[in-house]
Amino acid sequence: MAIAAAPLEAAEAASRDGSPGERPPGEPRLVGYLYLLPAFVVFAGFVLYPLYRAAYISLYDWDGLTVGTWAGLDNYAEVFTDEDLRSAFVHALILLLFYSVLPILIGLALAGVMARARVRGLAFFRAVLFLPQVIAMVVVALMWKMIYQPGDDGALNRVLGLFGIEGKSWLGDFNLALPAVGFVGTYVYFGLAMVLLTAGVQKIPTSLYDAARVDGAGPFREFLAVTLPGLRGEIAVALTLTTIYALRNFDLVYITTSGGPGNATSVPAFQVFSRAFESGQVGSAAAVGITLTIIIFLISLGINRLAERST
Repeated sequence: MAIAAAPLEAAEAASRDGSPGERPPGEPRLVGYLYLLPAFVVFAGFVLYPLYRAAYISLYDWDGLTVGTWAGLDNYAEVFTDEDLRSAFVHALILLLFYSVLPILIGLALAGVMARARVRGLAFFRAVLFLPQVIAMVVVALMWKMIYQPGDDGALNRVLGLFGIEGKSWLGDFNLALPAVGFVGTYVYFGLAMVLLTAGVQKIPTSLYDAARVDGAGPFREFLAVTLPGLRGEIAVALTLTTIYALRNFDLVYITTSGGPGNATSVPAFQVFSRAFESGQVGSAAAVGITLTIIIFLISLGINRLAERST
């Protein structure tokens, strides 16, 4: 009996030692890469190769029709020296306040209230606030363009007139146009932040809130000690998504202001469109697009690194 069991024990020992003859068929890591290969091919064809072509075109002075001439890094230098391009990137950073910071602050406030008190009809409440995310941005932009119409044609000015407040040319004023466009971004994206954060609140153990209340923590202290730490992952996700939306914003600006008045609401994505399809500066447009891609990547990487360190 002991002799019969010896070969079985030897086989098990060989399997534990990882001898080649006893390994399961196929290398697990290689098999995993093979499963990823179809998705990687699609990603390379629709993302990596166009990105490579854009980087290649950005090194040329090309109008899209004739033969281009080598420009080297001149198009990238123009991104930092051209006043219109610099202001476009500054406007994009300002829109981060409206697209990211304000929606997340509103979402955190709602999440804190919902963590403190039970709200009836929460599913309906979240669906209504999330509705702007479902509507196409083109429709949202057209709707707000009508709301912002100057004079008595705009709904906003008519409402202000009821309180004796003089109406404004919201999209035609150099000082008001960018905040007006940014407010539309707040309207659209605070529902996304609210849904992510309220969903995160539901996974925080109620025992933590009970312990905080036993220790005498008030609403604000409870929010700082329990709710905010428990929502770090959701805040990182919301901040990443809204930051990307803010920096690559195009359709809202194109429909509402077309970058005007002057260049008061111009953003990098609009500059890419304008230079590539209106001014015939395809190489410069590609350089702006590559620069914007790098900025988005670095900001997103920084947000996720901070989120990982804080957990």
